[in-house]
Amino acid sequence: MADINLPPGFRFYPTDEELVVHFLHRKVTLLPCHPDVIPDLDLYPYDPWELDGKAMVEGDKWFYYSRRTNKRITGNGYWKPLGVDEQIFSTANKLVGLKKYYVFYMGKPPSGSKTNWVMQEYKLPDSIGSTSSSASRSTSRRPKFKADFTKWVICRVHEHADDGHEEEAELSYLDEVFLSLDDLDEISFPK
Repeated sequence: MADINLPPGFRFYPTDEELVVHFLHRKVTLLPCHPDVIPDLDLYPYDPWELDGKAMVEGDKWFYYSRRTNKRITGNGYWKPLGVDEQIFSTANKLVGLKKYYVFYMGKPPSGSKTNWVMQEYKLPDSIGSTSSSASRSTSRRPKFKADFTKWVICRVHEHADDGHEEEAELSYLDEVFLSLDDLDEISFPK
């Protein structure tokens, strides 16, 4: 998967909305996606550290399509859900998808040991598959195609760095100058 034919300098940092609208929705409705960079992968036989070379990687994140399942058990552990589905809205304030967080645990459920591996699973809402009566009338001459919006998800997996320190924001040059002014009492000026 490392040999993606993208021009130099291009990076894959999609927003939640872009993942759902431009990738997952196109996958489910069988529309082409150019470039087709996200592979299909049956996640659950793989432990998260085995994704390298199998999933689309950008930086420290792996992306892939997977068939939706309730069984999230791998050879060495399992993915445990956190919280409830988070709604994803378009810029037009329309519900376009749902996101669920999972944490990987080593061992057998429910008594495994928590790891730093995190997965965000994106799915389409069930309501996106329903059509209005006017839309169905305008497409009545086309063959009936019923997309199954519950079959596919996009997963984004990464290892969360947990070094015990909160991430420090980088200071601007002016911030450093103002902070250094506190040290004026330690500076000795010539007399």
